[in-house]
Amino acid sequence: MASNKARAHFTLSGYHFDPDDITRLLGIEPTSVDASGAHSALDKPVISSWELSTETMTDNIDVYKMTEIIIKKIEPAKEKILQVIKSHNLSPRICVVLVLSIDKNESVPDVGFGARTIRFLADIGAFINVEYKLAERI
Repeated sequence: MASNKARAHFTLSGYHFDPDDITRLLGIEPTSVDASGAHSALDKPVISSWELSTETMTDNIDVYKMTEIIIKKIEPAKEKILQVIKSHNLSPRICVVLVLSIDKNESVPDVGFGARTIRFLADIGAFINVEYKLAERI
């Protein structure tokens, strides 16, 4: 049977922006970007995104620790993040992606956020998203 898997990511998303601009302004290298909206027409808005992610974990999944890792990386750039959110009209969010095992003997990871994470997210007006699905049978 497949085991649990999880990753956390911080994402800035919005219309008509180039994620490379965000990388340059924040001075943080993202793990992935989607520049679909960078060159889209104004009459057909497309979303772009800038994402900083943890590795996918399979053993001892600790959501508190995963989100703390992300926050420690972006916290020093808090004022810059607030500036790009405002100047580019971006939506900030932290997301936890869980793929849960269907094995009844596999434990279910706790999902929660520490005070430092919650404080930072509140300060920048970020959303929290928990995405989950069941693993497929092998």
